[in-house]
Amino acid sequence: MEELILFFLTFLLLFMIYQIFLIGPLKEENLEKRKNKKNKKTDKELLEIKYLKSRYDLDLNKIKRNQLLQICAITSSLDMAIAVTVVAFIKSFLWEIVVGFVVVISLIYISYYFVYLFYKKKGMVRNGKHK
Repeated sequence: MEELILFFLTFLLLFMIYQIFLIGPLKEENLEKRKNKKNKKTDKELLEIKYLKSRYDLDLNKIKRNQLLQICAITSSLDMAIAVTVVAFIKSFLWEIVVGFVVVISLIYISYYFVYLFYKKKGMVRNGKHK
């Protein structure tokens, strides 16, 4: 039961952090305000979006930016919450580091592959294949 509470609290905390510090400033309406205010082009993009664009050739012109930002926030928060929960079962510090690293890398690849499949089903991938 403690692990389930740890999972939900970790997920909620990480999701709120994503919303406040990463997603909020990158939403389209906030980017427009900053462009008009500073007269600078702000080409900030999440690392997750760059990964999806380069690995799976997503067509970002067809995708709603705010929807993609929310999906990335949920996916990344879920990945990290699962990793924290799995590592909580391990008692040795060295094994926590090793298992945590393997779990995080595996979860990132698997979860963003599911994001790719979601957008592929909606027809928002350029060639329908990935590298």
